[in-house]
Amino acid sequence: MVIVGAGVVGAACAYYCAAAGLRVTVIERGAIGGGTTAACEGNILLSDKEAGPELELALLSSRKWAELAEELGGSSLEYESKGGVVVAASPETAEGLAKLTVEQRNAGIDAIDVPGPDMFDLEPNLAPGVASGAFYPQDSQVQPMLATAQLLRRAVQRGATVLTNTEVVGFVRARDGALNGVRTTSSSMPTVHAKWVVNAAGTWSGQLADLAAAAVPILPRKGFILVTEPLPRVIRHKVYTAEYVANVASSDEGLQTSVVVEGTRAGTVLIGASRERVGFDRSVSLPVLRTLAAQAIAVFPFLSEVALLRSYLGFRPYCPDHLPVIGPDPRAQGLIHACGHEGAGIGLSTGTGALVAQSIVGDALDLDLTPFRPDRFEETKAS
Repeated sequence: MVIVGAGVVGAACAYYCAAAGLRVTVIERGAIGGGTTAACEGNILLSDKEAGPELELALLSSRKWAELAEELGGSSLEYESKGGVVVAASPETAEGLAKLTVEQRNAGIDAIDVPGPDMFDLEPNLAPGVASGAFYPQDSQVQPMLATAQLLRRAVQRGATVLTNTEVVGFVRARDGALNGVRTTSSSMPTVHAKWVVNAAGTWSGQLADLAAAAVPILPRKGFILVTEPLPRVIRHKVYTAEYVANVASSDEGLQTSVVVEGTRAGTVLIGASRERVGFDRSVSLPVLRTLAAQAIAVFPFLSEVALLRSYLGFRPYCPDHLPVIGPDPRAQGLIHACGHEGAGIGLSTGTGALVAQSIVGDALDLDLTPFRPDRFEETKAS
């Protein structure tokens, strides 16, 4: 099999497929983890998920990340089960958050309602006057580049091959029209034959799918992150406002910002998150950066005295229905998709990789892939 893309999703597919005994070749047009994976925070979240298929995939993936931390060593991934804290600043927001936590508990999330005064036991440096909040002990985090490298390293130990700086420019087809491999820009390996091709090209997965005449509507959704100077452990969890959940689920093309703040092992604090669909425009917007900084200060006032080291941006692979595309494509025999995870690719990668491997070898699936099927968008158009 060939996996196109060496971000965290492609790496997870390689890990689980190699573990299943498949002969794996990973092809990456740039560097390992050099796309969306390099521009994210490494979150493994349940707290921002509503009941439904994505939450089921998140629960599966969270368990698999914990298993990987046991197998590979938590320090090798910088895996940390630090939990998540959601802040409701107003009574209206608090009411909406309380309804959400009820639904989440019914769906299997450990969501703990926290009265306003008790929020400071979780995060002592919060701004005063918080109405209420919720604590999610299952939320965790990895260092995305380390995790990607470790998954690929273990796949290589099991016989996988990784080709970097090599672009897939087309597909090889058998006489019956089924995909039979890929054509690349490599002079030494211009053609790689394979029974299965996995589309794990992240934000560029739509372009790869077009080459196979199996369109999936994946578009880039731009976002910025701010990075502070190193600090002592002043923020204990991943902390975000209740508005973040609504922004994640929004289909609006315009700019949306909702504060997300968390510390790293290096002591820096990461501040996000913005979302807007502006194609692959990489220009830096100072108004967006100022808005993110102001929102973070509103939640943690001490940040007003902290220096920012830098900012960076990336593109999330957005799907119109906010569900990833996973599984065999009935329109192109031999093509399997593992893409469209938007901002949840790190967290959902392990479950996705396991499901891809199960699909290929014919094992019982951990989840029903029907909600994630690649041709669902054509069905929507037809109706």
